[in-house]
Amino acid sequence: MKAAVFQGVNKPLVVEDIPAPEAEGTKDVVIRVGRCGICGSDLHISEDPIFGVPAGVVLGHEYSGEVVGVGKEVKEIKVGDRVSVNPLTSCGECTACRIGDLAMCTSMMVGGGGYGQYSLVKEHQCVRMPEGVSIEDGALVEPMAVGLRAVYLAQMPPGARVLVVGAGPIGLAVTFWARRFGAGKIAVTASSTRREDLAMDMGASTFVAPSETPVEDVNTALGGPPEIVFECVGKTGLIQRCIEHVAPRGTVVVAGLCTHPDTFNPFLFVSKECRMQPTAFYTTRDFQTTLDVLEAGDTSPHGMITDTISIDDTPEAFEALKQRTTQCKVLIDSWNS
Repeated sequence: MKAAVFQGVNKPLVVEDIPAPEAEGTKDVVIRVGRCGICGSDLHISEDPIFGVPAGVVLGHEYSGEVVGVGKEVKEIKVGDRVSVNPLTSCGECTACRIGDLAMCTSMMVGGGGYGQYSLVKEHQCVRMPEGVSIEDGALVEPMAVGLRAVYLAQMPPGARVLVVGAGPIGLAVTFWARRFGAGKIAVTASSTRREDLAMDMGASTFVAPSETPVEDVNTALGGPPEIVFECVGKTGLIQRCIEHVAPRGTVVVAGLCTHPDTFNPFLFVSKECRMQPTAFYTTRDFQTTLDVLEAGDTSPHGMITDTISIDDTPEAFEALKQRTTQCKVLIDSWNS
């Protein structure tokens, strides 16, 4: 099969012909990958040795596709099913796995495989897609589930003033779910205004452009300091900025993936008596909820898809995304590669 293969840190991906996986294990499921999103964490993996990903791995964890092979003990998933894949590999037997909370399994790892034509997963990683959800939107389920989990963990009261820092796919997903969960005013801010229209389409009340007085600008836009602040970028200094923004006894939800040491002012954090909630993953229920909402006809997440490319074009597109770009979510189309 054709796949864009990771060659090591700071090396470009290379399209190679590698063996297609087979359902050799009793719980194995072989997916014919339909669409796969290029995620910012994949870009981090290619540049930062902290992740420890070896050369020869096929990246890609935001994907959907069609089941083309199953192991002999697979019961709920069958050949021909279209599925969105939860990329968290786990034991499949512990309590966390049985309730769909794969991230809490002691053997959990983030899998990949979406940058190839076929991928191998376990049955409990597959979430069947309703007929009304396209294969393209199925690839958005993973980042949308990240945003859903972040909003759930925020314990946001109805009508709350909300600030979302970052207008990438996770920030936009958080904006979408915060609106559906009953937020009052939602302000989105980012380092540029390139995604202002997308943010508004996803449910923002206002977009706050970068300035020399960000706290004052946000307070004016929201009519007061935000009670919930979501950090959705993952760069040093942003936790401190979120603490500066949040209202006393408010909540800062850290959803951005920062791999470098960071600091914040403990006095400000303590004196505000604010709460800090980290989040990184999701549950199977979050996947199902996202699919249910997409099936119900909400098309706004589809607007995040700004380009669709072939596997052959993936190495060049992958490198381009490491620079400032107008793209939001680039999907790899494996069916037509």
